[in-house]
Amino acid sequence: MPYTNPAPAHPTHLVPLAEAAEHFHVSVKTLRRRIADGTIAGYRVGRLIRVDLDDLTQSLIVTIPSARSV
Repeated sequence: MPYTNPAPAHPTHLVPLAEAAEHFHVSVKTLRRRIADGTIAGYRVGRLIRVDLDDLTQSLIVTIPSARSV
């Protein structure tokens, strides 16, 4: 029986660290630190590290409460 890859749980949009850093206006070093401390997930593809833009959006974008919203 030939081996087939299972379908991913959700579609991912994996991009290089440099592209993600530019998209979120942070440095590649910041993304590497966040991967190291477990704040965001990094995926190794061969020798390269990729991140999911959807995961980054949920992890990096934080709503700041204001006095009017209370």
